[in-house]
Amino acid sequence: MNQQPDQIEGAPLIKPSTTDHPLYDQVVEACRTVFDPEIPVNIYDLGLVYTIDISPENEVEILMTLTAPGCPVAGEMPGWVADAVEPLAGVKHVNVGMTFDPPWGMEMMSDEARLELGFM
Repeated sequence: MNQQPDQIEGAPLIKPSTTDHPLYDQVVEACRTVFDPEIPVNIYDLGLVYTIDISPENEVEILMTLTAPGCPVAGEMPGWVADAVEPLAGVKHVNVGMTFDPPWGMEMMSDEARLELGFM
């Protein structure tokens, strides 16, 4: 009975972003132009963007989630994010992946989003 652990002990559930890449801040700002249609806050401040991974070749991998798996725009949201990021100068390619592990929770929202929605 050889069971593999789901994750390495002590490893983060969410892969860290490449925050030191020169394009990182521009990609974040592009993500902030995409809004969840049901909540008047952008997807970045909602905490829906888990990882922004930018390769040395400027290929952008974004891992994101939705507020709920049954979200009516589940099929469209990755395209909206790719459309916002792809035109940035220097971006070679964008791939947006979707995950529900870990599931999104209100604690993932930025303070600005909580304030905007009246949770603070």
